[in-house]
Amino acid sequence: MNENANNELINEEETIEEKVETKVIVKTKYPAWLVILCVLFFVSTVIFAVTLHHALLYNESMISKEGKLIQPSDVSSTLVKKDLNYYKKRYGKVDEIRDFVEKYFYKEVSDEDFKEGVIRGLFSALDDPYSTYFSAKEYKEFNELNEGSYGGLGITISPSKSGYITVISTFEDTPASRAGILHDDKIIKVNGTEYGADKMDLAVSKMKGKPGTKVNITILRGEEEIDLDLERAEIVIQSVKSEIVDENPKIGYIRIRSFDQKVSEEFEEHYNELKAQGMEAFVLDLRSNPGGSLAECVKVSDFILGEQRIVSTKDKAGHEQVFDSDKSKVDLPFIVLINGASASASEILSAAIQDGKAAQLLGTNTFGKGVVQTVIPLSDSSAFKVTTSEYFTPKGENIHEKGIKPDIELELSEDFKMEDRTTDNQLNKGIEILKKEINK
Repeated sequence: MNENANNELINEEETIEEKVETKVIVKTKYPAWLVILCVLFFVSTVIFAVTLHHALLYNESMISKEGKLIQPSDVSSTLVKKDLNYYKKRYGKVDEIRDFVEKYFYKEVSDEDFKEGVIRGLFSALDDPYSTYFSAKEYKEFNELNEGSYGGLGITISPSKSGYITVISTFEDTPASRAGILHDDKIIKVNGTEYGADKMDLAVSKMKGKPGTKVNITILRGEEEIDLDLERAEIVIQSVKSEIVDENPKIGYIRIRSFDQKVSEEFEEHYNELKAQGMEAFVLDLRSNPGGSLAECVKVSDFILGEQRIVSTKDKAGHEQVFDSDKSKVDLPFIVLINGASASASEILSAAIQDGKAAQLLGTNTFGKGVVQTVIPLSDSSAFKVTTSEYFTPKGENIHEKGIKPDIELELSEDFKMEDRTTDNQLNKGIEILKKEINK
């Protein structure tokens, strides 16, 4: 409420009190007790109206700080004063600024714009790149990423602690991979507009679009800025791919690109198909896997591992949730490939494998995301995502901003080409180790 409005409200109350006082002093033909009763009823009505006015002004229900609904019969001058002071203390500055902007900003600003801005500001104040608000449109696009296909560039990104939108990986044979976009490139502009980590979801919505349409992005690689004009394409997400990569002995290769919906079912199908072809060992590729569903990760872990701890999570209040696997497990030797773009759910699986000594990890240190987010849909089709807990490996370690160190450290060859397996020294090293294990 603005200052003039406050003054008008105060003046109105004072005027009412003066009139009441005059009415009590003047002699009337009505009994004094009746006059006093009417006056008290009138004053109570005014007080309740003022309280309701403040509640509506701040877009709040008639709810006290303790969370109790204030009924008209509960209203007293003391309670009104307490609640109005609470609202003023909590929202007064926002209200003052909003009033000034409404009066003097050179363009019209809608109530919806104000509300969206305040909500986004709330999440920005958390200083957590993984907590964010989604408008209805953004939430729809967020869900589309897990539905198997979308129009875009074929790129996986993450907010970095340096404040940049950082490339985690690109999908094979997509506009992003064909343009030569690399892991750890920073996306700093989309169509000439700058975006930081705090506006990553907005940048994603600008990069996505109808296949065949064009978009310009600017990436930062080291100190060099590179402008790229790209044509969006239909990106079909194949979460799991597999093949036999060596015939004597038969070594299988299974890659999990991300832990999307039903990935656990896909993984089991691929594993069983390769085993039916005579697979004797396999390479599990989690490189550049940005994570995804914790539930799907736990299911894959349970399929691979024997009876052991998979992961545990702990929230702010200290409540712990534990996930364990049962006795059944895969009965073939395997090795796991990881890199700096292996994050979140892929790190949970990697840590469970490493701590349980089920297989060796080969490659480079992982990304280091040891926190879990919860997505809360809202009634107007918008939603928010907020970090609600940390996760801990079977040995009780939180790997946030540290990552997981591989058992066998090996950098990817500089002449690596995605379409040429002979240049993938990490995969070939894994095959070599498995061959030795089979031939023992």
